[in-house]
Amino acid sequence: MDLNTINKFDKAKEKTLSSFAKLSLALLFMVVVFLWSYTSNGDVPNNTFLVIGAVFGAYMAMNIGANDVANNVGPAVGSKALTMFWAIVIAAIFEALGSFIAGGEVVKTIKNGIIDPALIPNPEIFIWAMTAALLSAALWLNFATSVGAPVSTTHSIVGGVMGGGIAAAGFSIVNWDTMGEIVSSWVISPLLGAIVAAGFLYFIKKQIIYKEDKITAAIKFVPILISIMTWSFGTYIILKGLKEVIKLDFYTAGAIALVLAIISFFWSKKLILKASLRLENNRNSVNNLFTIPLIFSAALLSFAHGANDVANAIGPLAAINDAILNSEISSKASIPFWIMAVGAFGIVVGLILYGPKLIRTVGSEITELDQIRAFSIAIAAALTVIIASQLGLPVSSTHIAVGGVFGVGFLREFLDANETRFAQEVRKKFKKDKKELSDLYNELVVFEAIEEKSKEDYIKIVDLYKKVDEKENIVRIDKKNFKDAKRTKYVKREAVSKIVAAWIITVPAAAILSAAIFFMIKGIMIP
Repeated sequence: MDLNTINKFDKAKEKTLSSFAKLSLALLFMVVVFLWSYTSNGDVPNNTFLVIGAVFGAYMAMNIGANDVANNVGPAVGSKALTMFWAIVIAAIFEALGSFIAGGEVVKTIKNGIIDPALIPNPEIFIWAMTAALLSAALWLNFATSVGAPVSTTHSIVGGVMGGGIAAAGFSIVNWDTMGEIVSSWVISPLLGAIVAAGFLYFIKKQIIYKEDKITAAIKFVPILISIMTWSFGTYIILKGLKEVIKLDFYTAGAIALVLAIISFFWSKKLILKASLRLENNRNSVNNLFTIPLIFSAALLSFAHGANDVANAIGPLAAINDAILNSEISSKASIPFWIMAVGAFGIVVGLILYGPKLIRTVGSEITELDQIRAFSIAIAAALTVIIASQLGLPVSSTHIAVGGVFGVGFLREFLDANETRFAQEVRKKFKKDKKELSDLYNELVVFEAIEEKSKEDYIKIVDLYKKVDEKENIVRIDKKNFKDAKRTKYVKREAVSKIVAAWIITVPAAAILSAAIFFMIKGIMIP
């Protein structure tokens, strides 16, 4: 099935809550956050911006849930390993668990050290800048979600902090080396994700799918692949998902994950041997072997995402809270439970209400996925982050996951022999019919050049004109088929262009929005 077939399903919309109902529930959550922050912090002097920050933090968290979580469960949904309902249930549970269990008690107030807070001596100005950062990042994520573009929430909040910081203290406040790393991640992240995902997909095709005895090949290689996935996710979760609970170095985390990988190898080998007795020797049977690993990957990626990216929503809010309570600016701030709850529940609310749109985009609207392709993307998401971290390369998990989707789609285009053969056959027919049409033209010219034509000559000329008309129609159809054959693609180019454009402008767009909001706040606060 290519995208011409996939596009036929684009018009089929799942029954969901109406837009008004979604908006009402989202506003209800923000009202609850407003009332809670107002009543629980009533004794805090000058708590207006704390309440405003809490509302903006809730809005930001919902947009993270609506946009970023799609990367964790989208491939599993697109491959039919999970239904949309169960994907949302699993993601919601594990996002919340990751936020509460491993979100940390302390968060960096300035994401990625993008600005130097010491250059903003006035806590009030700092509060305005962080408020602007929160709102601008949330607005940009909201826009990206509305157009179906999965973007990096980290880059969104980085852009917001940068724009607010520049507006508050000038361009010297920005750590431009860090900004250079972020810009390089626009290229490094999707490229690494695409290469790793395509590499695993090619291995599976070469070692299993292209083999005559697929079941025997699956018994040999699928347990190895599952154990590699177990090691990758084990190391990823220990280093990234549980870093606030337990701090281990790479080698210790890798050793623990290796033990889990060995266990998973023998366990999966036993299960696959048992399942092989009732499996048919075809691709669908091999596909089904990856369903359970995909479900586990969706849960683990969601847990790690909740642990890491909740800081994108509550980091600036924690900074505002700390600045108001202590009347000073610090690089790190403690996180009260209510702020962590705003981030955790906000992500879940945004996922439930608005997540399906981006889940469909990642899962089925870029390229068609099955369990094998989705498995390759999932393992790439974890393995690439680990590799990049050890090499000191700046990466975005969002860009890695979507880059993995691009990678498996483009690999299909490269390897698909049927498409190539079809294009070659159409090209040959097109050339053959064009030559026949040219011969008919030449023959017609010869007969029309006869000065004294007989009755048979006129009959022949009429017959030739009829054949020319028929052959011209055939050549016209051949030409159209040839163009269609060349256009047959397994990756939707419009989706690629839209997503890459959104990636490139995320930081500057959020920064410009943030600066504008900061000056608006400043104009209101200073008569």
